[in-house]
Amino acid sequence: MTIFRINMNEDQKNIITQTANYVQSISEKDSSGHDWWHIYRVYNLALKISELEGGEKFVIELSALLHDLDDWKLNGGEETGKAESWLEKVGVKNEERTRILRVIGEVSFKGAGVETRTTTIEAKIVQDADRLDAIGAIGIARTFAYGGNKNRIIYDPGIKPVRHNSFDAYKNNTAPTINHFYEKLLLLKNRLNTKTARKIAQNRHEFMEKFLLQFFSEWDNIF
Repeated sequence: MTIFRINMNEDQKNIITQTANYVQSISEKDSSGHDWWHIYRVYNLALKISELEGGEKFVIELSALLHDLDDWKLNGGEETGKAESWLEKVGVKNEERTRILRVIGEVSFKGAGVETRTTTIEAKIVQDADRLDAIGAIGIARTFAYGGNKNRIIYDPGIKPVRHNSFDAYKNNTAPTINHFYEKLLLLKNRLNTKTARKIAQNRHEFMEKFLLQFFSEWDNIF
């Protein structure tokens, strides 16, 4: 799938196209909620935010496309260096490669009690785009897809949500899927960086709140 914007030179367009095709080829069969369409949505959300918030498009586009390539959730708990290797392979210049890798390194949520500070406008935008795709109707669907992929139960009233104060504690968490709403998803609206993302998030956040009210209403009527 070819995706790029017209305000780029031919070399940049080719790199974006190659990267999109590469990421699609390795993520299209993912069943954890981190498939190609997640990447594609984050890519387009990032561009939408960038139109109003600024940032360098080439850095934003490559960062959005590659943001999950080394994600610990998809690589046995480890980061792999695949993004850096790919950027070298397609000939991204050293300065741009460094900026893109910094953005990627600042995207992920690392626990409710862990600061995830962004240092550039590009990182703010890509982090916001990724977090927007984690909330709302699509976010709910992705959350249960991930829980099922990791063999987690839906809910257990005896297991309470936890505020993880370290990245290791967050990574090692195996709590039921419903807990994830309280450990991450409901926190994201107030942790977005840009005015544009916060505006988009409002409706998505309210939808999650309504879903949880309905979930617990049904749960309480049965037990």
